[in-house]
Amino acid sequence: MGVLRWRGELDFRIEQLSGKPLKYFDSEVATILRMGAYQIQFLENVPQWAVVNEAVELTKAARKRSAAGLVNAVLRKCQPAARRPEAQEAGEGGAEVLQAARRSFPAWLLDRWESSFGKRAVDSLALSSNAVPRTTLRVTAGERGEIQQELAGEGIQTEPAKYANSALYIYSGNVHTSRHLSEGRIVIQDEASQLVATLLAPRPGERALDMCAAPGMKASQLAGMLGSGTLVACDLSPRRLRTMSKLVAGRIPPDVHLVLLRLDATCDLPFDCRFDRILVDAPCSGTGTLARNPEIKWRLQGKDLARLAELQEKILRSALSVLAPSGRLVYATCSLEPEENEQVVERVLREATGCRLLTASELSSEFPQLSPLFDSRGYFRTRPDLHAMDGFFAAVIVRSQDSRVALAA
Repeated sequence: MGVLRWRGELDFRIEQLSGKPLKYFDSEVATILRMGAYQIQFLENVPQWAVVNEAVELTKAARKRSAAGLVNAVLRKCQPAARRPEAQEAGEGGAEVLQAARRSFPAWLLDRWESSFGKRAVDSLALSSNAVPRTTLRVTAGERGEIQQELAGEGIQTEPAKYANSALYIYSGNVHTSRHLSEGRIVIQDEASQLVATLLAPRPGERALDMCAAPGMKASQLAGMLGSGTLVACDLSPRRLRTMSKLVAGRIPPDVHLVLLRLDATCDLPFDCRFDRILVDAPCSGTGTLARNPEIKWRLQGKDLARLAELQEKILRSALSVLAPSGRLVYATCSLEPEENEQVVERVLREATGCRLLTASELSSEFPQLSPLFDSRGYFRTRPDLHAMDGFFAAVIVRSQDSRVALAA
């Protein structure tokens, strides 16, 4: 994960130290150099001689023996970040850390962020999106104080989250050893993800649809909020559905009828009923979760956004076609990109009949604690640098009571 986070900075240093462009190296050798450089630059308890020795042996094991001398020479010249001259010149190293963080993102993505958020925001986004994110728990509703005390007894120190009433931030201890995790009383789920499900506000006895449900964290949260009623959780992948069935086992209230269904959400939906509540947690670029999923930034291309937006529009249209009169739909992504967020919502709503966005004042009245997270148009937004949680977008859409037509032809 560290190599993935800092790959751009590591490549920059490797090219400096070797005097060669990265494309000069075979892929195996480049990987070994990145691993070694990361350990030397960022890990404090690994002796440099051990890193160099292991890297040379890995090079030989990869049948690249002719590159062993070069690997040895490059890593012997590599220095921990704090010892580099440019870091010492920068005092605390803040300027150098910022440059290293910026180098660890594709230039096209930084340019997009600067256009959308401004130069200062790009710097803070680069730093926060390259940091190790904190772990957040979702606890059983109404039990946060009790569970917090019990976790403390297990050596796990937490504090209540700022926005989500069911969330706890962990600041020390290993939650993976906790019996509460194995018993299903807590789950690991980012605060922004929890808040998206909160916006759906399902009521007991209603019929709810989770359109892109895997791996199931929000589905189990919605089931707990329902308490009774029906929850249909869908996904395109049979494998992900099987995983979800295991993850939600024991976390669904007995009075909630859970149906797991494989379907393509971009096509006409096979339901002969309407749903009171629909969550569309759409497949997206994931640029709001790069701290948690750093591989995304090296896989994603700018041209992917148009393809994803087309997919998201189809899913949102399908979902609106089965939204009941007076029903509520939440469209959400973990993306920071406007093409996947408000632009998708606005294009689809231009065609929709009897559907509208809830306003910022309406949402703030219903969710006063979340009012700082609603913009002037009523869109819910979080950012890693501003809120210390994943970057999410959500739009809350309602259908009028007398609406009969889902979308205009």
